[in-house]
Amino acid sequence: MASKLLRAVILGPPGSGKGTVCQMIAQNFGFQHLSSGHFLRENIRAKTEVGNMAKQYIQKGLLVPDHVITRLMMSELEKRREQHWLLDGFPRTLVQAEALDRICELDLVISLHIPFETLKDRLSRRWIHPPSGRVYNLEFNPPHVHGIDDITGEPLVQQEDDKPEAVAARLRQYKVVAKPVIDLYKRRGVLHQFSGTETNKIWPYVHMLISNKIVTVESKEAYRACPME
Repeated sequence: MASKLLRAVILGPPGSGKGTVCQMIAQNFGFQHLSSGHFLRENIRAKTEVGNMAKQYIQKGLLVPDHVITRLMMSELEKRREQHWLLDGFPRTLVQAEALDRICELDLVISLHIPFETLKDRLSRRWIHPPSGRVYNLEFNPPHVHGIDDITGEPLVQQEDDKPEAVAARLRQYKVVAKPVIDLYKRRGVLHQFSGTETNKIWPYVHMLISNKIVTVESKEAYRACPME
């Protein structure tokens, strides 16, 4: 991979397949997949100060506020100053995006645009193992035993906000909050949007984009390294 560190973000509504695309990028290109949800769970389990703060909001059914999630993510990114990374779940809001701006410049922002009916269908079939965050879909990624996590044997749950009646409200909320973030990155020329109903059909285009980005960066680095005649 190029000597320049590559920084990327993936955006998308609940059920858009962000996690799956992130895993594929990590496996194919060596990026560190940094999930805000994963870090939240880790900090809540470890009972850190920021984890305890986040837990208070989650227990009340509230979103973790910007200042808490930003503090958590800035701490995690500081530990990874020498890694190529891909952010998943952060930034969600313009305030979070502006905080990220203060520590790095993004090379690439991938936005997944999935039709509403597809998202509603996916979320209604989604079951989760809460301690680990593992996600199953009854249609294309079912557990080996219905209702049971493949690895621990513990029960899976369907989150209240994944139930059909809550999905429309979640998607409306995402659109309102995400639009300023998407517009910001579009103005900067780093946003690339992909539309479709199947992750496997979107993936080849994402793969091509990142491959081309890496080649471009490597070419620039090689040019800079060449001695002037």
